[in-house]
Amino acid sequence: MKFPKKTLPDGIFTIVTLLVTFCTILFLQNLFDTRTLTPMIFVLGVFLVSWRTQGYFWGIAASLISVLAVNYAFTYPYWAFDLISPECIASAVVMLIVATMTGALTTRLKKQEKVKAEAETERMRGNLLRAVSHDLRTPLTAIYGACSAMMENYDTFPREKHLKMLAGVSADAQWLVRMVENLLSITRIDAGDVELKKQDTVLEELVDALLVKFHKHYPGQKVQVSLPEEFLLIPMDAILIEQVLMNLLENAVFHAKGMKNLWLRVERNQHLVIFRVEDDGEGIPEDQLPRLFTTHLGGDTPSDSSRSSMGIGLSVCSTIVKAHGSRIYAQNRPEGGACFYFALELEDTSDVEQQV
Repeated sequence: MKFPKKTLPDGIFTIVTLLVTFCTILFLQNLFDTRTLTPMIFVLGVFLVSWRTQGYFWGIAASLISVLAVNYAFTYPYWAFDLISPECIASAVVMLIVATMTGALTTRLKKQEKVKAEAETERMRGNLLRAVSHDLRTPLTAIYGACSAMMENYDTFPREKHLKMLAGVSADAQWLVRMVENLLSITRIDAGDVELKKQDTVLEELVDALLVKFHKHYPGQKVQVSLPEEFLLIPMDAILIEQVLMNLLENAVFHAKGMKNLWLRVERNQHLVIFRVEDDGEGIPEDQLPRLFTTHLGGDTPSDSSRSSMGIGLSVCSTIVKAHGSRIYAQNRPEGGACFYFALELEDTSDVEQQV
């Protein structure tokens, strides 16, 4: 017999279910003055226990307890045990069969779901590995080529040429760092290895830290910021939310063709704080909107300006925001450009997805 791992929750569920079943039978007997429903209701209780608990143990235990309860309280002589009666033996056999069959069925279904989930995870990991390998090859090749050219032509290349090639190497190296950070974030969160460290975070401090980091990498790109006048403390994992906003701003820098203005807007809507990153570029092709936040990699290097291939960065954003109990959305602005937005609760609750 396989003993369940989650002993305490399954045990509590079994006890509560049997108590509710027992009280329901007493209520129905007083209401209708009949005992014909007693076995059926206990069978239902045994079925629920076998269905919702792991393994066979709690279902079999519930069936034995149900047989004793029926024999003691609902079979003549009442409030006394008569364990050798044919009715008691028949009830025990029926309930044990129900518990065993239900336990076997649910165990098989759970194993099938686990195998299916593991297969899907492996498939996604394979796709992720292939796509990341492709994405990493381009900047690594560029870095290797630039370094080789500078070493081979150290005395012949002018200083300006060296500086230009070093700037390219630096840009590719920065992109590789961001790629690895995003990859680690999405794989660790999807695997459940990361627990959110939610703390009350001052909105202004979050935005200030974000802008300092952004302007360090993109000194020529101005970000117009709009914040609520009131002081806001937001429960969040500040490091991960900063990564989300950084990815969204970088996404606009790399992919928003024709962009002249970039906005970071934060507003309060009752108990929600809504973050928006907007640009006035060419917008997002309509056929790409439904699958922007899937793990679609490829073409996310700085040299690729296609707005339709935004890479792992947006998948990371979606994963982090979902871990905070919300969702991230994208749409085209009526006046031109794109808008990405998500919301966080001012109080630490489990799900804000339906309220954005």
